[in-house]
Amino acid sequence: MASSILSLYRRMRAWPAGGWLFSRAVCLKAPYFASISPRITALEAGRCEARIAHRRRVTNHLGTVHAIALCNLAELTAGLMTDASLSATMRWIPKGMQVQYLKKAVGTQRAVAVPSRAIVAATEGYALPVEVTVRDDSDAVVFTASVEMWVSPRPARG
Repeated sequence: MASSILSLYRRMRAWPAGGWLFSRAVCLKAPYFASISPRITALEAGRCEARIAHRRRVTNHLGTVHAIALCNLAELTAGLMTDASLSATMRWIPKGMQVQYLKKAVGTQRAVAVPSRAIVAATEGYALPVEVTVRDDSDAVVFTASVEMWVSPRPARG
């Protein structure tokens, strides 16, 4: 059974401008992500892709995409991928992130998030590293991140 976020994504993608609407809905749920105006371009269990445009609001004093905008994009894609991959009995929260800035980030930035190991339902919490790679318009890797997600069972409602 698909997660609720994945079901919503699949439903909305069929609508005219559905991808844009889904991206806006994500930003309504988690408002800080609106600061980078992300566009979710693919979402499935085990993979999320998103992009941000090079625009003034994400630019630093050097004229490149700001490092924190790239971190924000990494956390967004890692979180959506994790959420889309979990059963309804599990939950997640980011616990940490290690990043590497490899090249000046100029132009549209495209992020892909994938888990570094299998995502499973469990009776106890566990760390799930999610690897995110960000590429520029020339397909060069400009940034990588390893986002550690803490995955655990949802508490029983009672």
